[in-house]
Amino acid sequence: MSDWIIANAGTPAGAAMATVLALLAAILHAVFGALQKGRHSPLLSRGVIDASYGLMAAPVALFVVPWPEAHMWPIFAGVVLIHIGYKAAQIASYQRGAYTVVYPVMRGTGPLFAVIGAWLLFGEVFTPLQWLGVAVLLSGIYGLAIYNLRTITVDRQTMVPALWLAVLTGLFVAAYTTFDAYGIRASADPFTFLAWFFFLDGMTMPPVAYFAWRRMADPPAAGPLVLRGMIGGLVALASFGSVMLATRLDQVGQAAVLRETSTVFAALIGWLMLGERVGPRRLALMGLIATGAVIVQVGG
Repeated sequence: MSDWIIANAGTPAGAAMATVLALLAAILHAVFGALQKGRHSPLLSRGVIDASYGLMAAPVALFVVPWPEAHMWPIFAGVVLIHIGYKAAQIASYQRGAYTVVYPVMRGTGPLFAVIGAWLLFGEVFTPLQWLGVAVLLSGIYGLAIYNLRTITVDRQTMVPALWLAVLTGLFVAAYTTFDAYGIRASADPFTFLAWFFFLDGMTMPPVAYFAWRRMADPPAAGPLVLRGMIGGLVALASFGSVMLATRLDQVGQAAVLRETSTVFAALIGWLMLGERVGPRRLALMGLIATGAVIVQVGG
């Protein structure tokens, strides 16, 4: 599989696979966000999810894939630090704001700056038609956030700081998207990067979540948390792994934009799983997001 990815990077076959992987990442990332925001504290959910995918990746990193080259260790250090910042901002936003308000802001901020970062780091250039697609997609994403902000009544007293934290999260999304793409391209074997990323990244949040759980007056039972972590860990491996491979195969900016169709799936999850309403206006805004993604793909 590694040989196929390396051989087809930058080819039409690679671009087609990157599109499939980016859309798969979009669906799975919406599921991942709902798992983290759902029944338990976002911090506890994140901790058990990270522990799960770290444990799943450990044997692969240590015994299956080739070990990283020497120049990869500083890159891994940068990747882990950026992801710590991303998780801290995301958890703080989820703790203060409704999922269907803060999630679109996080994901809408990310692709714009990821496209700019891909231009600066990799020399990628979007066509005017693709920029039109980005504008259409972002108008749908931010329109969805504004509409949800006006209509949702939960967490109103903490919504303003939640939105600022969501913007900060989006900046971290752009940072990790471009830097992770740099890392997976710098590694001789893309699956070495993936395995070691999940192994190392899975070590950071579990201790914090464990101490938070111990300090709770009425901590939730460990069983349901562990089950959520196992499911979330599998989803995270597939979601983040898919988008990282997409950035290895084709343009980073294009993969970042396509992944943000996750906002559409997040709205559907919010309706089906979290009891949040989806009316004609929100459906129209979700249609804008999908249309923008199609324009970006066609214009490439």
